[in-house]
Amino acid sequence: MRQKFRKGLLVAALSGVLVTGAQAQEKVRIGVLNDQSGVFATYQGIGSVVAAQMAVEDYGGKAAGKVVEVVSADHQNKPDIGVGIARRWYDNESVDAIFDLPNSAIALAVRCSLAPAPARCC
Repeated sequence: MRQKFRKGLLVAALSGVLVTGAQAQEKVRIGVLNDQSGVFATYQGIGSVVAAQMAVEDYGGKAAGKVVEVVSADHQNKPDIGVGIARRWYDNESVDAIFDLPNSAIALAVRCSLAPAPARCC
């Protein structure tokens, strides 16, 4: 199970590089955005961050010849905080892909706020 997660994470990271046009960057940045301090922290939280870091390490820390970096944040089970973090990551911190949004309210809020204007669902 863990091996499938690692392979899936690496494949997703590579596809995120191709989709977002991050080819000019020196590194691939993967964001893990989940609940690290609230009621869901026991099955999301820091364990997901560690799993992502282990997956990166298992594949040598590189994808498509670029260094892979894992960043993480706590959305505190609040859609507005999750959206703010996601926007900051994409707009200012060059994060290529965001993973581990198991709370549907936050996942939909992030998706809607970051989608291009014609495709917005909100």
